[in-house]
Amino acid sequence: FIGFVIGSSPIVSFHYGAGNRKELQNLYKKSLIIMGTLGVLMAASAIALSYPLSNLFVGYDEALRDMTVRGFFIFSVGYIFAGFNIFGSAFFTALNNGLVSAVISFLRSVVFQCATILTLPLIWGLDGVWISTVAVDLLTFAVTLVFLLANRKKYGYSGKLPDQATSPESPARAEL
Repeated sequence: FIGFVIGSSPIVSFHYGAGNRKELQNLYKKSLIIMGTLGVLMAASAIALSYPLSNLFVGYDEALRDMTVRGFFIFSVGYIFAGFNIFGSAFFTALNNGLVSAVISFLRSVVFQCATILTLPLIWGLDGVWISTVAVDLLTFAVTLVFLLANRKKYGYSGKLPDQATSPESPARAEL
């Protein structure tokens, strides 16, 4: 996920700066498809490999192996949402909106991490530790989705293209 956003962010930034909203929309849609597809593939692969990998490392203890397989299974679900969150933060950085990017990143890496790891194990015990990582990405996904939907017209990456000649957010307007 990180490799993808490192590679795509300069392209997003270039097309945004050039006022090429059609290509920005294309990159946005393709990136969401790629993040969703990779997330599902990574989750499915991790789930499918949970037993063989756990057995490889802790196969000497059946109870530990079973606990590891269960944790691996729960943790793997987070991959479905993680790519969208990483993409969302990098996407707003590429659009020159560091504040939104920082909010997404800070919520994911500090606020939601602390809140879930302190509360969910109290509810679900050991499973709560694993569920907390999934909850972090699910909560961050909700925040990222809100920011993506709220800013789609402002930046023109989704839906109807803004009038580039009169839009106050258009880089082309600055040249007029």
